[in-house]
Amino acid sequence: MTPATSLFTPVEADLRILADNLTQLVGNRHPILYAAAEHLFGAGGKRIRPAIVLLISRATMLKQDITPRHRRLAEITEMIHTASLVHDDVVDESNMRRGVPTVHSLFGNRIAILAGDFLFAQSSWYLANLDNLDVVKLLSEVIMDFASGEIQQGLNHFDTNLATETYLKKSYYKTASLIANSSKAAGLLSEVSPERAENLYNYGKHIGLAFQIVDDILDFTSSTDTLGKPAGSDLKSGNLTAPVLFALEEQPYLEALIEREFAQEGDLEQALGLISDSQGIQRARELAAHHAKVAAEHIATLEPSDSLQALINMTDYVLSRTC
Repeated sequence: MTPATSLFTPVEADLRILADNLTQLVGNRHPILYAAAEHLFGAGGKRIRPAIVLLISRATMLKQDITPRHRRLAEITEMIHTASLVHDDVVDESNMRRGVPTVHSLFGNRIAILAGDFLFAQSSWYLANLDNLDVVKLLSEVIMDFASGEIQQGLNHFDTNLATETYLKKSYYKTASLIANSSKAAGLLSEVSPERAENLYNYGKHIGLAFQIVDDILDFTSSTDTLGKPAGSDLKSGNLTAPVLFALEEQPYLEALIEREFAQEGDLEQALGLISDSQGIQRARELAAHHAKVAAEHIATLEPSDSLQALINMTDYVLSRTC
């Protein structure tokens, strides 16, 4: 597997600047919120979303350096992503994220929700200061999509009739929307053509969908230590993902286990065994590979550069990652 960090070589210096700036952007007027933000931004993570923004910025600005607005867009993207994680962890009652305690487990639900709200508000303020209405519209839509995805996921818990198309729509709202819209926004700041901007959007959309599908596969194939959360936790909570939906087509008894919400002892373990014995995981891998391939096709229209190659390599990395 290509490590994520080696993919980011063309923007390595840019990402160091971003890491230094993130906590400063939150400000220290509110000590607890500042502490929460410091904990979040210091918790690691691969910074894939801002890296994509920076790579697209460089790939579309070959004859000159990227602007402060490109850098700020990458920072805003990471702030929005982080805010969504804080709220997700409260909803999912997750005590660990990336192997470290979640904000709500350290500071309580009230502070976690306020910290997430504050990060969304701060990112919106910095977004408005980019003075580009089209970019504001794109990233504002992302925040709406996060809420839509979370609501849709909540309404579909333990729903064995969930269509694959509905699952993909939810995955777009919760993951791909941010990558798609921030990718397009980076292109708009570089003043690319409308056609190229749409290609950048589709690159982000499809790599985002591939990323989420692989994430859902890892819930079944990775260990608790690797994931930083209990394996099978999505299934246990009733969040039915691609491997489960495909397995349901082969394993009729899986439906009964899910519909009784794993109420009997051994139900969850039996369900995990049925999924493992089906083609569900393999079919999910094929679905992810399809979206990664489409993403690569959309980005290939850019002029050759190290940044473009990194964006193409990202589609392979997304499919082969193990955490």
